Amino acid sequence: MTADQSGVADDGNERRDVEVPLRVYKAVTVFSTLFAVASVVVGFVLVDTATQRASVPASEIDVPLAIAGVLSILAGSAVYAFSTRFRTAEMGKSKDDAD
Repeated sequence: MTADQSGVADDGNERRDVEVPLRVYKAVTVFSTLFAVASVVVGFVLVDTATQRASVPASEIDVPLAIAGVLSILAGSAVYAFSTRFRTAEMGKSKDDAD
């Protein structure tokens, strides 16, 4: 399976990797991971606060705060997932590529 210039592989699967210089790759990796971890931790703190450590009945949960917590967790997950698409020229081919 090889990819042409448009990023589409021979079997129809699209490649979504972005090739960047090593310096950009390092910055993206560091800051996206930092943001993702902080966002997930803040999300869990918000959900914990909204449910008062899961000690209140469902009718007393602070719904907007709980939704904000879940959205924060999802945002952190999305940032981390998209940051894994960056590659450098020095990095080898992915395991899905044939020789």
